[in-house]
Amino acid sequence: MTAPPLTRIAAFVGALAFAGTAAAQQAVTPPEPAAANPPPAEAPADPPADVNPLDGRPITIQHYRPLDKRGINVFETSKDPGVEYTGFKLDWGAAFTSQVQSLSHSNSADANIVAGVNTNQLADIGFGFNNATANLYLNAQIAKGIRVALTSYLSARHHPESWVKEGYLQIDGSPIDWIPAHALMQFLTMRVGHFEINYGDAHFRRTDNGHAVYNPFVGNYMMDAFTTEIGAEVYLRARGVIAMAALTGGEVRGTVLSPGQRGPSLIGKLGIDRQVRPNLRVRLTGSMYRNEKSLSNTLYGGDRAGSRYYYVLENTTAAEAAQFTSGNINPGFRNSVTALQLNPFVKFGGLEVFGVIERARGQAVTEAAERTFNQQAVDVVYRMSGDTLHVGARYNRVAGQLAGMAADVAGRRWQVGGGWFITPGLLAKAEYVTQTFDGYPVTSIRHGGQFKGMMLEGVVAF
Repeated sequence: MTAPPLTRIAAFVGALAFAGTAAAQQAVTPPEPAAANPPPAEAPADPPADVNPLDGRPITIQHYRPLDKRGINVFETSKDPGVEYTGFKLDWGAAFTSQVQSLSHSNSADANIVAGVNTNQLADIGFGFNNATANLYLNAQIAKGIRVALTSYLSARHHPESWVKEGYLQIDGSPIDWIPAHALMQFLTMRVGHFEINYGDAHFRRTDNGHAVYNPFVGNYMMDAFTTEIGAEVYLRARGVIAMAALTGGEVRGTVLSPGQRGPSLIGKLGIDRQVRPNLRVRLTGSMYRNEKSLSNTLYGGDRAGSRYYYVLENTTAAEAAQFTSGNINPGFRNSVTALQLNPFVKFGGLEVFGVIERARGQAVTEAAERTFNQQAVDVVYRMSGDTLHVGARYNRVAGQLAGMAADVAGRRWQVGGGWFITPGLLAKAEYVTQTFDGYPVTSIRHGGQFKGMMLEGVVAF
C-alpha cells in the first residue's frame, strides 16, 4: 500500500484530534484560587458494581468489530452502532502472537542438483519458537456513524519491518442532516479506501498476522483467499438479508502505469444471516470475484504476513521471509481470475459448523488457457463456559492444475485443537496438524510431501 494517501489520512485524524483538544482547552474556566485550608480529599469512589474486568475494555467506536473474544463469529460489522455518539473519539488497539512449533516433514522427490546443492532436499526442522508478529490498530470516530480505520503490521514473517495493511473510511450514518438520508442509512453501509476485500466469509475467521483471536485453529486455509485492494464497497442490509457490491483496482497496490494491461475487480456478495431462535443462528452467503486483466492479481497470494507453519516442505536454502507461504497452495492466477465461494454457517448453542465450497478459474499472463482449482473445508467447533473454552476440528482439501504441470495436484489438511480465553484478550491455543500433497511430479520438492506435528500459540489482542 502506498504511503502518501495513508499519510494524509493520519494527518487528517491527527488534525481533528488537535482541534478537539484546542477547543476543549478554550472552553475551560480558569480555576478559582485554592483555599488556605482545603478540605481533605475524598477517597476514590468504588467502581460501579456492573463493571467486570473480564468483559473486555470498553468499546468507544461505533460499528466496530472488537479485537478480543467479543469479535468471534462477527462477520460484517453490525448496523447497530454499539455505543452512543458523544463526539470525536480516537482509539488505539494492538494484537500480537507467537508460536511454539514442533513439526516434522518428509518427501520422496528426486534429487535436483543446482550449483552443487540438492534443491529438493528438505530443511532440517524441529522443536522451536517462531518469531512474534504484531499488528497496530487506529480508529477514529469523526462523525456519527462515520469512522476511519488504519491497520499496520509492526512485524510479520515476510516483512520484519513495519508497513501499512489498510486504511479506509466506513460510513454507516448520514453526514447530511436530512430525514430521507438518515432513513436510507439505516440500511446502507459504504466503505472507501484501501481495505481487506469482502470476498467469501472465510477471511472473517482467519488469522491476520499478529491477530489470531477469530481463528479457532492455528493455521489458515490452504488456498487462502485474502488480499487488500483500493476501491469502494456498498452494502444493503435488512431483516438479516445482506447484499454487497464492490469495485476495486484489482491489485494489492495502486498505480497508473500500464493502464492497458490492468482492469478493475468486480466483487459481489449475497446472503442471509438470522438468529432463528435464541440458541440457533443460521447464515448462508455466496460471493463472487471477477478480474479480467491484471499484471499482479493477489486474490490467493495477498497474505504477505505468511503461513503459520514455518519451513514445512522447504529446502535447505529457504529463508523465513522469502519462503513465507509454507504449506499453502497458490493457484497463481496473476493475470485473470473468476472465483465463487459459498459459505454455510450454523451455530446451535455452543456448537458451530462453518463450511467453504470454492471454485476458481484463471491464468497467469504467460499462459494460453485458463486453469481451475476447487477447495472444500469444514470447521466443527464446540465452545463452552461462555465461549471461554473451545475444541474443534477442520478438514481442508484443495485440488487443481498448476502452471507447467500436466496433472492435477492436491493437498489435504487436518487440524484438531482447542483454545482457552484466559481473559477476553488473552488466548492460548493448541493444535495437531497433518497435511499431505498429492499429484506433484518427482521433480517437485512436494512430491510425496507431508508434514505433521504440534503447534502451540499465544495471542494478546485489545
